Amino acid sequence: MTPADATAPAAPTGAASAVPPPSAHPGRASTGFAVTAQDGEKARAGVISTPHGEIATPAFIPVGTKATVKAVLPESMTELGAQALLANAYHLYLQPGHDLVDEAGGLGAFMNWPGPTYTDSGGFQVMSLGAGFKKVLSSEFSGGEKARTASGEDDAVAEGKERLAHVDDDGVTFRSFINGDVHRFTPEISMQIQHGLGADVMFAFDELTTLMNSRGYQESALERTRLWAIRCLAEHARLSADRTHRPYQQLWGVIQGAQYEDLRRKAARDLGAMDVEGWGFDGFGIGGALEKENLGTIVGWVTDELPEAKPRHLLGISEVDDLFTAVAAGADTFDCVSPSRVARNSAVYTRTGRVNLTGSRYRRQFSPIDETCDCYTCTHYTAAYVHHLFRAKEMLSSTLCTIHNERFVVRLVDRIRAAITAGELDALREETTGAYYGTPR
Repeated sequence: MTPADATAPAAPTGAASAVPPPSAHPGRASTGFAVTAQDGEKARAGVISTPHGEIATPAFIPVGTKATVKAVLPESMTELGAQALLANAYHLYLQPGHDLVDEAGGLGAFMNWPGPTYTDSGGFQVMSLGAGFKKVLSSEFSGGEKARTASGEDDAVAEGKERLAHVDDDGVTFRSFINGDVHRFTPEISMQIQHGLGADVMFAFDELTTLMNSRGYQESALERTRLWAIRCLAEHARLSADRTHRPYQQLWGVIQGAQYEDLRRKAARDLGAMDVEGWGFDGFGIGGALEKENLGTIVGWVTDELPEAKPRHLLGISEVDDLFTAVAAGADTFDCVSPSRVARNSAVYTRTGRVNLTGSRYRRQFSPIDETCDCYTCTHYTAAYVHHLFRAKEMLSSTLCTIHNERFVVRLVDRIRAAITAGELDALREETTGAYYGTPR
């Protein structure tokens, strides 16, 4: 099958200049962002307003990839304090289809989630799955000599894998990981998919690069992403005017640039000032492969350049020290699959670090996983029982541990938000990281 045969939504029609300004869209007034407190140079608390409710920031946004947080009811996510959920546009496009989700009333109605929702653009999955690297782009490359070679590996594919995605200036052609069918994503198609999914917050289509890519490729990919961002805004404007059956959906730009300061700052300035017939981005995502040791520095470069009055989302972060580092550098919201993923493999977070419940020490621990935790699992079940569930390969083990891990991260970020308001972020960081890692970070 050739790219021309690829399954794709209909091509866009009309021009962005023919649509009214964003302020004229029904429901636009119910969206926005306000800073309510600040601690230190950049750490801040605030409120993101959406048609489906407010999000107090900083906030952790759990990931429900296929319109579900794996093994957990949406009602349980509400009970553990999640303010919003993020779903994956790539996966929902492939199955069951964005048109079906649209017909069902949008993502929230489809999955029985009453609160705000996010969808990513699909770019990460198209690129990372296309190269066979799955979810480990940053850790895969950050420690090796290859990551720091001058030439880079611009067409790298994971060992034993076949490249399933090919990028050009117009978009990306890729094969479905489900059945091998060929599909095509462009900025316009990504916007059409996400408008169909109906999330409150959408992200612009961008090209994901890796730490193995050469400086030259990073530059060309960044320019491609800039031009795609303009096209995303134009299509978003067109669709927002046409899709009056749904409240206004925010569109956030995505800042790339890998580990290069000049590229990160340029991308932030370009997207922060971008305007297409009066339409600009409602917020921003900070993406790409990041070396952990440089996380705070890179986020700081970006937040230096972005508008203060708009929210910033750091994609793919949930580790305790990373959350504190990112908040201190000016990030407002975060998402990550890790809490639910590691939970399904018996790893749980506790006040004093991450542990594995299949260990023999938990066989007779007739007390909660963490006695300081207020989650449903810790208030109703013992570590010994959850240990038994894993050993017996019972599905309930994944449910109980996912609830615990998601609550742990949500509660931690809630405490960070309260500490910012009280001017006590540094003290909370020292106390929390000292207990979790054995020494403050």
